[in-house]
Formats: sequence, C-alpha cells, structure tokens
Amino acid sequence: MEHLDTLEAQSVFILREAHYQFNSLGLLWSLGKDSNVMIWLAKKAFLGRVPFPVVHLDTGLEFPEVYDFRETYTKEWDLELIADECPPIEQVDASLPPDSRLAGRKSLGLSRAIERYGFQALIAGIRRDEQAVRSKERVFSPRNANNKWDFREQPSEFWDQYSTDFPPGMHVRVHPLLHWTELDIWRYIDREGIPVVPLYFAKEGRRFRSLGEIDITLPIKSEASTIADIISELETMKHPERAGRTMDHESEDAFERLRTNGYL
Repeated sequence: MEHLDTLEAQSVFILREAHYQFNSLGLLWSLGKDSNVMIWLAKKAFLGRVPFPVVHLDTGLEFPEVYDFRETYTKEWDLELIADECPPIEQVDASLPPDSRLAGRKSLGLSRAIERYGFQALIAGIRRDEQAVRSKERVFSPRNANNKWDFREQPSEFWDQYSTDFPPGMHVRVHPLLHWTELDIWRYIDREGIPVVPLYFAKEGRRFRSLGEIDITLPIKSEASTIADIISELETMKHPERAGRTMDHESEDAFERLRTNGYL
C-alpha cells in the first residue's frame, strides 16, 4: 500500500496548502466516488472535520440514491453544505449539443456560487486519467475574472512545487486527486472503508461506473457487486471511465468548450 500512502500524503499536503493560501475556500461535492475520497482526505488533513463548506451543484436531476446519500452523509460527516439549484437550461449556450447543454447548467451554477459566496478557490475532484482535456490541468489551476480557463496558459508545476501566487481577480481550482487513477480511487476506498452511492455496484447485470444526471448517464454491463469485484474488473477493462456519459459522445469539442467555460 506504499503507493496509496504516497498519494494520500500528497493530497493532504495540497489540501492544507489550499486552506493556508485562500481565505475563502470551498470543496465541490458531486457525491461521486472521487469527491467522497476528497472529503475523507480533508477529514484526515484537518483533525476529523472539513473546515470549509462543501458545494453540491444541484440540477434537480440526480438519482434518488444520490440525494439519499447526500442527506445521510451531510449529517454523519458534519458538513457545511451549500446546495443551491443550478440555473435553468434556457440560460445555457444554445449552440451546445443537447446533453452537453444540460451539463452546462452546472457551469452556470458554479459561476453563480463563486459570485454569491465569494470563493477565492474551489477544490475539485478531477483526475488526469478521466478525460483528455482534464489531462491539461494543474494542481493549482487559475481562472480569469469571468471564470474562464485557458488550458494553453497554465503555470509550471515541477517536483511538486505549486504556484499559489496569482494576481487579484483570479479564481483558482485546486485538484488534490489530479495524479490519482480510477484504480487508485477504488483501492483507497477499499482500504479506508469509504462509503459510496450504491449505484456503483452491479444490480441485474449493470452498474454505474461514473455518476451524473438522470438521462445523460448510462450504466455499463457488469457483475461487479463488491469493491473487490470492481477492482478486479477495472484491472482488465479497456473501455474509458466516462463511456456512460452521453455528453462525451456528442461533438468533439463540446467537452472542451464546457471546460473552458467553467465546467468541472
């Protein structure tokens, strides 16, 4: 487990550095496996309690099991939850493909949350192995005053030396899981006993590998009904993690446009 210990220590360091550098900090909680790991790491980093609010960008279209999980673990983990409803789809760029447009509600919800609560930085649970555009991210990744991300102009990060000195008006995303893989996440969940939404486990030959909104997230064929089964399955699986996200199968540049405009 030395590899997991190294990843854990690196992520704890990043979380503590973010808390030290930014006066107004929040953690984006999608309620998926990655953001649950982030909360677990934050509890380890800060003596058992997350010292900043967690933000769920709520479209009103999550699966019932996701809302049940949110209610249970907001209380059990003693979280300060912000769960404002995202703006309606009519306010999203109409030139985006339909499913990407639905996902774009979260971009607008994120921009509104940053403005309403004055967040200087937000912690997000993205990983480089998830999607090609995300591989261009940095651990401390700046956005301009309009929450736009220029993936061509990212700070250098060598030997875990992170740039946190950004000009006034910049908003920063912090990515403590950037170097983790999907397998790392599940092995850590297994080791630590971290709760996850039950939709990840197979029922009647199907399970969700990645969780998003109803109608734009599809299950995969699977018999993996335990964490050990999922780990074994992933060790040989060649299909991408987000294969069940319908927005990823729309126009080639749709996800990049969403990411540039603030999507997670």
